[in-house]
Amino acid sequence: MKVKEITFTALMAAVCCILGPLSIPIGTVPISLTVVSVYLCVFALGTKFGTIACVVYLLIGAAGLPVFSQFQGGVSKLVGPTGGYLIGFVIMAVITGLFIDMASHFSGAKKYVLQVIGMVFGLAVCYLFGTVWFMVAYHVTLIAGLSTCVFPFLPFDALKIAFCVVIGNALRLALTRAHLISYAKAK
Repeated sequence: MKVKEITFTALMAAVCCILGPLSIPIGTVPISLTVVSVYLCVFALGTKFGTIACVVYLLIGAAGLPVFSQFQGGVSKLVGPTGGYLIGFVIMAVITGLFIDMASHFSGAKKYVLQVIGMVFGLAVCYLFGTVWFMVAYHVTLIAGLSTCVFPFLPFDALKIAFCVVIGNALRLALTRAHLISYAKAK
């Protein structure tokens, strides 16, 4: 990795650390801005370095710094009932990043459609991973898991996706025009 890539990866991990703890408690699983930070990581850095930034964020939280939702940290949060979502963010970064990188070869509606498909698919896999983990931890049924961990969040996630498509593309364009990031290398 070049110094510039390390620096931007560290900066985006810091963005995750800033946005991750911000949450609204609505039950067992809070509404957090971590999804936004993951999307912004892959928009800004591409798949490889965006995913590395997410892994660094998880390592910082595992070390005990309060960077997870509701200003929590530690390994116990990673292996706790909602830890599957945290681990799922890495999978989400890979899937979403691949679609966003692929979409950069297109323009117009096709570009945005591919990005949204990638964001929805990545989030769905994160939900799958996290909800199964939650169901095992709490010994609940699929319907109970979905009712607690997925259904209440869908409207908020739609807003997060719309926000990130706008902000993420603006960020990616600004970094490209400033010759700060080369996405061909970050794939």
